Amino acid sequence: MSFTKQFLDEVQKLVSELNPDAIEKSVAELARVRERGGRLFILGVGGSAANASHAVNDFRKICGFEAYAPTDNVSELTARTNDEGWATIFAEWLKGSRINAKDGLLIFSVGGGNLEKNVSPNLVSAIQLAKKVGASVVGVVGRDGGYTAREATACVIVPTVNPDHVTPHSEAFQAVIWHLFVSHPKLKVAKTKWESTR
Repeated sequence: MSFTKQFLDEVQKLVSELNPDAIEKSVAELARVRERGGRLFILGVGGSAANASHAVNDFRKICGFEAYAPTDNVSELTARTNDEGWATIFAEWLKGSRINAKDGLLIFSVGGGNLEKNVSPNLVSAIQLAKKVGASVVGVVGRDGGYTAREATACVIVPTVNPDHVTPHSEAFQAVIWHLFVSHPKLKVAKTKWESTR
């Protein structure tokens, strides 16, 4: 079997193992954030940061959210990393944004954060702050979901179908799942360009 066939077979298996109930629960939680006038803060590192930036656009333009990704401001991100340390960059940014109980976090992560292994401690501290103020936490994560899956209000775990491809599948399916979110009738409020020109 070629590598391409194997990878595509993994994608098919992964789709069949996604949990539709977890996705619907996440959509419902995001809808509640918008209904109560909350802002949506989308967090990710590495490839997940790039996904967060794209998702901000979609949630704002298609779903009418006030949405932000801290990683879109490179100056503040690097200043906080330099002056305060990597582990607190998101929590301190959220404090500066006066996160409150109306708001929500959307976490994109391969592992979901793990303090014991020092993996994405910045996500862990952001979730801890969100929970302290009563904000919602929604996750789209891979592997076993880590801290995000344990502490989120709602969480979609991208199944591991091949331990050698956890990262590419997790990051690719973050995009699939958030596009499902913004296309969902409970969230979508604006027509998308190409679908409206038929």
